[in-house]
Order: sequence, then structure tokens, then C-alpha cells
Amino acid sequence: MLISYSVDGDALHMRLHDNVDVNSRAAAAVEIEALVHTHRPRRVTVQVTEGEPTPATLSVVVRAHRMCKSLDIPLSLTGATTAAQRLFTVNTA
Repeated sequence: MLISYSVDGDALHMRLHDNVDVNSRAAAAVEIEALVHTHRPRRVTVQVTEGEPTPATLSVVVRAHRMCKSLDIPLSLTGATTAAQRLFTVNTA
């Protein structure tokens, strides 16, 4: 399993266990989508491995952000470097 999660009231908190690679990014994105559709949260947090996430990891998070945005669910990213946080904000705004 690539993702662990918890539900706290109306919030869904997910953690990507390791940096995702090209071979596992589709599976991670599908897991996130299934969790969001199953739990129907009002907000989502995705925690990635501390430091600089791989491009594949960022791809999964951006895909999840787009899906959540289409459902009017805010998504926040935690654990990434400040540079990755800015990249995420710029590319998904």
C-alpha cells in the first residue's frame, strides 16, 4: 500500500509512505481518488516524505489537487520543502 490515511471529522489526511516513482504514480493517484470518493471529506491533506519530493510524487499530488478542486474540496500539501510547496501552489492555482 502506497498510502496510509485517517479521517478526522470532515477531514481526510493521507500520507504517501515513500517517494512515488514512475511505475507507482498511477496506483497512488487511483488510491487517493478512491479515498476521496469513499469518504467524501470537506478538506484533504496529503503528507509527502520530508525534503524534496520526486517529480512523480508531485505529479500524484497535482493530480489529486485537480480532482479535489473539481469537487470543491481544498487540498493542502505537507512535508515537502518550501520550494516544492511554492511549485505546487504555482502549478495548481
